[in-house]
Amino acid sequence: MQEYKFDNRRGSVARTGVDAATTFLAKVFYWMAIGLGLTGVTAFVVANSATAQQIIFSNKLVYYGLIFGELGLVLYLSARVERMSALAATSLFVLYSMLNGATLSAILLIYTATSVASTFFIAAGMFGAMAVYGVVTKKDLTGFGSFLFMGLIGIVIASLVNIFLNSPMISWIVSAIGVLVFTGLTAYDVQKISQMGSGYLMGGDEGVMRKGAIMGALTLYLDFINLFLSLLRLMGDRR
Repeated sequence: MQEYKFDNRRGSVARTGVDAATTFLAKVFYWMAIGLGLTGVTAFVVANSATAQQIIFSNKLVYYGLIFGELGLVLYLSARVERMSALAATSLFVLYSMLNGATLSAILLIYTATSVASTFFIAAGMFGAMAVYGVVTKKDLTGFGSFLFMGLIGIVIASLVNIFLNSPMISWIVSAIGVLVFTGLTAYDVQKISQMGSGYLMGGDEGVMRKGAIMGALTLYLDFINLFLSLLRLMGDRR
């Protein structure tokens, strides 16, 4: 098996390609888990605080301000991550996870706790299965990813149109397609991140590797959250 070697301040380190990918993926999933944990805790706190609910949901400017703030953070982080420090990238990821938790707290008010919990575990199972597939498969998923990206664009457009139409049928169809798209994207993104792992570790720069792990975590975080929300719209029991 081919070995990749690099030098850093701690000396010369040798790793196999598989070890490098595994190590990097572990860092990615570590930060993804932190992001999901922060989102869950924030959502729970907001959902159990009448004051927080009043501030966020009684004023549309505040609510949509948070939504656009989240979108802005993702776009800014994606565009500027190479120019910022690892600490700044990590801080923005943490901030995004907490803002997302504040807005997603609405689902704890709309859906039953049992429904949210059961859907979460179903989403986690599907995500885990596709993540494993993305790691072990020998098939190149690049072409598959391009097809899924087109599906993602279609979901965004249909969702924007349905804001004005408010059609339950369109909402159901978009959610069903969303489950398929984000399930597939999980496998594609995990494979892509795994392949990137060797390159980051060969560089030997801890800051660059941290930023790469943060971006990978953000990608998988978004895949999981969107898969969970799509499933919840299809299966969730409203209060």
